[in-house]
Amino acid sequence: MSESKSDTLRSRALAAIDATRFVPAAGQTRLRAMIAERPDWVLSRQRAWGVPICVFADADGNVLRDEAVNARIVEAFEKEGADAWFAEGARERFLGSRAGEPWQMVKDILDVWFDSGSTHAFTLEDRQDVKWPADVYLEGSDQHRGWFHSSLLESCGTRGRAPYEAVVTHGFTMDEEGRKMSKSLGNTVVPQDVIKQSGADILRLWVATTDYWEDQRLGKNILQTNIDAYRKLRNTLRWMLGTLAHDDGASVPVGEMPELERLMLHRLSELEEIVRAGYDAFDFKRVARTLLDFMVVELSAFYFDIRKDALYCDAPSSRRRRAAVEVVRHLFENLTVWLAPLLPFTTEEAWLDRYPQARSIHFEQFRALPAEWRDEALAEKWRKVRQVRRVVTGALEIERARKTIGSSLEAVPVVYIADSALHDAVQGVDLAEVAITSDLVLAPGEAPAGTFRLDDVPGVGVAIEKAEDRGLRKCARSWRYTDDVGADPAFPDVSKRDAEALRELQTAGRL
Repeated sequence: MSESKSDTLRSRALAAIDATRFVPAAGQTRLRAMIAERPDWVLSRQRAWGVPICVFADADGNVLRDEAVNARIVEAFEKEGADAWFAEGARERFLGSRAGEPWQMVKDILDVWFDSGSTHAFTLEDRQDVKWPADVYLEGSDQHRGWFHSSLLESCGTRGRAPYEAVVTHGFTMDEEGRKMSKSLGNTVVPQDVIKQSGADILRLWVATTDYWEDQRLGKNILQTNIDAYRKLRNTLRWMLGTLAHDDGASVPVGEMPELERLMLHRLSELEEIVRAGYDAFDFKRVARTLLDFMVVELSAFYFDIRKDALYCDAPSSRRRRAAVEVVRHLFENLTVWLAPLLPFTTEEAWLDRYPQARSIHFEQFRALPAEWRDEALAEKWRKVRQVRRVVTGALEIERARKTIGSSLEAVPVVYIADSALHDAVQGVDLAEVAITSDLVLAPGEAPAGTFRLDDVPGVGVAIEKAEDRGLRKCARSWRYTDDVGADPAFPDVSKRDAEALRELQTAGRL
C-alpha cells in the first residue's frame, strides 16, 4: 500500500469505511484501525495447493499478455477446473506455439483472503435478482480481520468503493454458563437437533431475542424459555384465527368504535414506529420483545380477555362486536407481517389459514397505518384506567385465593377513588366490563380501612362483594350475574342482552 499518491488503496478503503453503516457502530472503529495500520497486502501465497495465479512470466517478472493463451486457460478451467493448471504438460498445452519461448508458469496460489474478498463479483454482478453493492454483509466479529477486510480491499482496488452498504456483526455462541462449546465438555447444542425436536422457528426466536451483537448463550433452559414464549405467541395467533372465522368483513368508522378498540388501534400505530425503527437498526431483539410482550400481556391478558364476552355473546349486529372483530383483523394482519422475518414458518401457516388463496406472507409489505388511529389523549386516559383495574384485579385474586369467589364474574367490586385524576379518567368507562366482573360500584372518597390497596396506585381502595348477595342471577349463556335474567319469556335462563342475541341468531337460521 504505497502512500506516494493521494488516491491509494488505503485512502480508498478508509473513505469507504466512513461511508459504510456498521452495526454495532464499534465495528467501524475496529476495521478502520486495522486498515490504517496495515503494512501491506500480498496477493499470492507460496503453497502447493489452492486457486492458481494462472499467468506466465519471464525472468524479469514481466507477465505474458496473449489472448490466445488466456483463451486456452479459460476453456480448460471451465471443463476441468483449476487443477488443469497443475496437470502434466500444462505449460506446453497453454502456451501452444510459444512453448519454445522463455515463459515460466507462476506456481503461486492466490491468497485465500483474496478468494473470499472477491466473492461479491461473481455472486452479485452476474445475477438479475440481486444488486451490487450488497445491502448487508453479515458475519462474526472476527471477520473485521477477515472477510469484511479482504472484501473491502479487493473491491476498493477494483471498483473504488466497498462492496457493501452495511456491515452487521455478531458474537459467538457459548453454553448457558458462558463457556465455549466443546465436544469434550459435552456442552454443545446442535441446531439440527433443536430444529428436529422443536422446529426451526424456536431456534430463530432464540436468535431474535438475544443480544446477538455480543456473545450469546444457549442451552436447554434457555431454549425452554423460548419454547414457552413461542407457545404463548402461537396461541395468541390461533385465538385471533378462531375469532376471524366469524369475520364478515364489516367495518365500523373509527370515531364510532368503543374506546377499547380505539386504544388497540392507537397501540398498533405506536408499535409500527418501533417495529420499523427496530428492523432498520437490525435491532431484532427490540422488535421481538416488543411484539411478544404486546401479544401476551396487552392482547391475551387484557384486550382479548375483556372482549371475549362481547365476541362470544353479543348479537352479530352489535356495533361493539363488529368493531372488536375488525380490530382483531387489523391486529392479525399487522402482527403476522411484522413477525414474518423472525418466524417465517409460523406466520406463513397462520396467514395461509386465514387467506388460503393468497400468496406467501413473505410477499406482503408492512402497511402504512392511518394517522387517525393515533390518539395520545386516549392512551393517557386508559393508562389511568388500567391503574385502577390493577387494584381491582389484585383484590379479586385475594378473594379467589380465599375461595370466597371462583370466577371474577361472581364478584361485584366496590371501588373507592380519592385521586381526582384517576376518578376523572374512569368516568364513562364500564369498569365492570374492563375488570371482567358482573357489576362494579364506584364509590366516592377515601376507602375505609381494610380495603385492598396497591402501594404504587395511591388513592384507590377496593372491597369485594358477591353478586348473589346483591340479588343478581347468573345468565346461563354468558355466566354474568345480572338483574334482568328471564326478562324475555322466550329465553328465561339468560339476560336481556343474550336473549336478543339468541333471537337474532334464531331468525338468521344459525341456531
